[in-house]
Amino acid sequence: MTMTGLKNQVIKGLKIVIRYGLIVINDGFICFPTKKDLIVFESFNGNDVNDNPAAIYRALITQKPELAHTAYFGVKPRLYRQLHAKYPDIKLVKRFSLKWVWLMAHAKYWVNNSRMPNWWRKNRQTVYIQTWHGTPLKHLGVDIEHVAIPGTRTQDYYRQFTQEAARWRYLIAPNDYSEQIFKSAFQFQNQFLEIGYPRNDVLYHQNKPEVIAQLKQQLVGDATTTVVTYAPTWRDDDAIKTGQYHFKLPFDLGHFFEQVDEQTILVIRPHYLVKDRIDIAGYESRVKILADEDISNLYLITDLLITDYSSVMFDFANLKRPMLFYAYDLEHYRDQLRGFYFDYQAEIPGPLATNENQLLANLKAFQQTGTFGDFHERLVQFNQKYCRWEDGTASQQVADLILGGIAK
Repeated sequence: MTMTGLKNQVIKGLKIVIRYGLIVINDGFICFPTKKDLIVFESFNGNDVNDNPAAIYRALITQKPELAHTAYFGVKPRLYRQLHAKYPDIKLVKRFSLKWVWLMAHAKYWVNNSRMPNWWRKNRQTVYIQTWHGTPLKHLGVDIEHVAIPGTRTQDYYRQFTQEAARWRYLIAPNDYSEQIFKSAFQFQNQFLEIGYPRNDVLYHQNKPEVIAQLKQQLVGDATTTVVTYAPTWRDDDAIKTGQYHFKLPFDLGHFFEQVDEQTILVIRPHYLVKDRIDIAGYESRVKILADEDISNLYLITDLLITDYSSVMFDFANLKRPMLFYAYDLEHYRDQLRGFYFDYQAEIPGPLATNENQLLANLKAFQQTGTFGDFHERLVQFNQKYCRWEDGTASQQVADLILGGIAK
């Protein structure tokens, strides 16, 4: 074994020892009562302060400012300094630190948008509110026939999902379609909150010309530019190794900009696992990679969304703006990798391109008219089906739920 290999083995061993030590400490802490005004939020395993948990946090603090002293966001230790500078007014705590262990064990509420490790036990008095993070197009949870994540056995994945879901007291459902799927995929049997997604409230409150112009100036440097956003899903099976994934832009930037005017900027919103693997050499002034920006702000500045199988289509539909679907690996993704819950080609509310030539032709058509007129009625129907529960009040409804529990 090389010195590097030996070092990695030692580090791995130390992490296991530390984990078990923290588990033992937690098992002692959770024997004590929770503190009714202590709330721990977490978004995407501590990668940021965003998405549904952040929207709920802000609604809660707006209504009861003193909770800013007892509401925390758990963040990854390596991101703590960066996020503390970005969110100086929010109390952050490093995940799996001793302080985090104490807070998690005594919190009256956990508010999360992804799964917690099954081996991390919850105080029986803690109310776990799961917001989740998207309307499902692709199979998820126990509905995935074969899990392609490296190092993960399919049956273990099923077990982990259902055990975690059993701990959720509440699960937010953005629409009836999602609720039915969550019942199956998560085997969820507790209470749904049929309220839409808190992160989408801003799309109802801030969809104003002056706000959009200000955001465009801030994010892309031009208040009057046309913004085309490319927001693809991530490919489970395109891995270099566990936790690292390939990413190759599936169209030529030169060809892309030949189809649009000089006032158009391309925003790329990649999955955080591949954000550092995108080559935009030669187009730095016209392409912005915005992996860490609040995606609601990107929706607001976007004039045309290009996506594939990502749940961004459901959130963006709240704005009733044009969408273009670039599904260059449709057969593989639909039939081999994840599978879809609905008839993708029949329901998507915009043109479907399965190769670069079709993508460019649709871009040219959008450049000429600013819309896809043939898909207007389908977009209306899509909005009615998947956005019917959205009305800009979801954050406040969850905040009211938490405040009601605190007041008891």
